[in-house]
Amino acid sequence: MYQQVLDPVADSLGWSSLVAALPLAVLFVLLGGVRMRAWLASLIALAVALAVAVWTYGMPADQALLAGSEGAAFGFYPILWIVINALWVYNITVATGHFDVLRRSFARVSDDSRLQAVLIAFSFGALLEALAGFGTPVAVTSVMLIALGFPPLKAAVLALTANTAPVAFGAMATPILTLGKVTGESSDTLGAMVGRQTPILAVFVPLVLVAIVDGRRGLRETWPVALLCGAAFGAAQYVTANFVSVPLADVVASLVSAAAVVLAVRVRPSAAPAKPAPVAGGAADEPTPEFAARVEGRDAGGRDGGRAGDSRAEVARAYAPYAIIIAVFVVCQIGPVKDLLDRATRTFSWPGLHLTGPTGKPLALPTFTFNYLTTPGTQMLAAGLITMAALGVGAGRALRAYGTTLVQLRWAIITVMAVLALAFVMNASGQTVTLGTWMAGAGGAFALLSPILGWLGTAVTGSDTSSNSLFGSLQVTAANKADLPAVLMAATNSSGGVLGKMVSPQNLAIAAAAVGLDGREGDIFRRVVLWSLLFLAGMCVLSGLQSTAVLGWMVP
Repeated sequence: MYQQVLDPVADSLGWSSLVAALPLAVLFVLLGGVRMRAWLASLIALAVALAVAVWTYGMPADQALLAGSEGAAFGFYPILWIVINALWVYNITVATGHFDVLRRSFARVSDDSRLQAVLIAFSFGALLEALAGFGTPVAVTSVMLIALGFPPLKAAVLALTANTAPVAFGAMATPILTLGKVTGESSDTLGAMVGRQTPILAVFVPLVLVAIVDGRRGLRETWPVALLCGAAFGAAQYVTANFVSVPLADVVASLVSAAAVVLAVRVRPSAAPAKPAPVAGGAADEPTPEFAARVEGRDAGGRDGGRAGDSRAEVARAYAPYAIIIAVFVVCQIGPVKDLLDRATRTFSWPGLHLTGPTGKPLALPTFTFNYLTTPGTQMLAAGLITMAALGVGAGRALRAYGTTLVQLRWAIITVMAVLALAFVMNASGQTVTLGTWMAGAGGAFALLSPILGWLGTAVTGSDTSSNSLFGSLQVTAANKADLPAVLMAATNSSGGVLGKMVSPQNLAIAAAAVGLDGREGDIFRRVVLWSLLFLAGMCVLSGLQSTAVLGWMVP
């Protein structure tokens, strides 16, 4: 049995917070400064977290190790279970050649690489986030961008940067539903509040993507379409979250934004296809010969690339896996079906792990849930099996694709499990609560700091859902102490958390593995961290204004 202590260092919350932040500081310095491989940096940071837990917080070593083991298990199931199966479905489409058909279909919308980035990384990525989340859009869209000729490093940066505004409503609004459970607030009200924050962020994300691809020239030549895409996404997300259905917010927004791009391109043809230019946050690579060849309608060897040769049946088959995924996820969200699938869920206490909070109240952290059939990973696996039939893929070929997927993700698997072990150790020992409680002592200024807490939680765990679990109730407690709107602070935790997604070692590892840049997570981190901090600053200002009479009318 271990009881958490909030101020183990000289009975000071401030000094204790400095020590509690050491594992995170080590992790980010090793990634961004030393350029160490993510899996190794994560293991070292985990060791630091264990040392702080045992020697500073007085947590028994066996309890610290058990907390870490639970975190590693949670990292694999359900998080990696989702990513592995999503990437497997993608690899099936690659093996059958249907991914090339899909790529050509996207390319026919526009030959402009800047608009391709917006359409694929933002709109299509948002759809994947809505259906699966947990790294799936980063893994899939980054590879799609590479297939269109984007350099691997830039593809990873675009995929990570785009995976922001949709995150709070990802995996059928799992982060917001979780936030409602831990705070006691209505998930509909929380979803409505988040739907009055992230849509503003969404307006700017496509503009940033264009800037990453082609700098100032890209903004000058394509800003109307990029702005239309972001505005359409934001408006649809706001309307759906506030007046229709919180879980469907991203599904509707992604489809509306994609339709807006397609319509805008048809009405107003874009400028000549862009050559990616060196800008802050992007890569300085020139387009590959393959990309130039595709723009001209031929492959790298000079042969016809099939741009006009794909039959409607082949195009339909290429889109079939994603239609199947949507259908499976929608069916599984139907009340009676979901209730039936929930019968397979098993919950148990992690063996040997016994934790209580600072007040002596037992913590829910040792409770582990195996939701065999309702987890998005299993539903993605089911979609993959149906896809096999739809594309005529045999069991042997599918198994080889699964093996390829596991090899691709081998280092990401270690990283994700290590990072979640780190998060669980910090949470179980009290390090995370120490940091959150210290920040909550800012009084009325907490409205400005609230997004940072959410950002921190997602940066550590790689999941907005986990961030809401860690800090959701703390946000409400701090709000009540500072006489701030509880629903605003709770929702801001989720909205701020979406901006930590792109710098999370877990997602950096997934992106690096997907584009074949294992070991270069630090390079990717340095190219996205400034965008993350810039968006975070904007969210802090928005949260601060919404806590005052200036924008207080936005709080439901």
